[in-house]
Amino acid sequence: MADYAIFAGGCFWCVEAVFKDLIGVNSVTSGYIGGHTDNPTYKQVCAGDTGHAEAIRIAYDPSEIGYADLLDIFFHTHDPTTPNRQGNDIGTQYRSAIFPLNQAQQAEAESAIRRNQPDWGAPIITSIEAASAWWPAEDYHQDYWEGEGQRNTYCLAVIPPKLAKLRKSYGSLLKIQ
Repeated sequence: MADYAIFAGGCFWCVEAVFKDLIGVNSVTSGYIGGHTDNPTYKQVCAGDTGHAEAIRIAYDPSEIGYADLLDIFFHTHDPTTPNRQGNDIGTQYRSAIFPLNQAQQAEAESAIRRNQPDWGAPIITSIEAASAWWPAEDYHQDYWEGEGQRNTYCLAVIPPKLAKLRKSYGSLLKIQ
């Protein structure tokens, strides 16, 4: 039986690539959450008018990987100290946010912020937001890194350093080592 985690940490293409190859992760879906428009499109979210964040929804097996591990990986593979920005992506749609799906995830998210704060030279500003309606992104955004992303110069600049960090710090949690 799968549990779910929802994180926003900038461009969903870049966050999705980090979690795909972890032991216990069954699937990662790019989508939108935290806004006020039903069934938003990529164009609407990118315009910054819907209030949504680009996010990922991870289906995982908690007997193989814990929510705390997913949170630690999240904090170590994006910058949780910059409000509404990841690199060149600027706007509320690129905010750092956690969307807990229950009280246990809420408590663990709060704990993870405290646990990971010493690793950063500035305060972690990641928001913990109530989970609202989840809207999967359009099909061409799913598994982006494995396809189009390997030809996209933005992805080529951003994703490999994230994957290197993942291998260095969490190599034992990867499906292929």
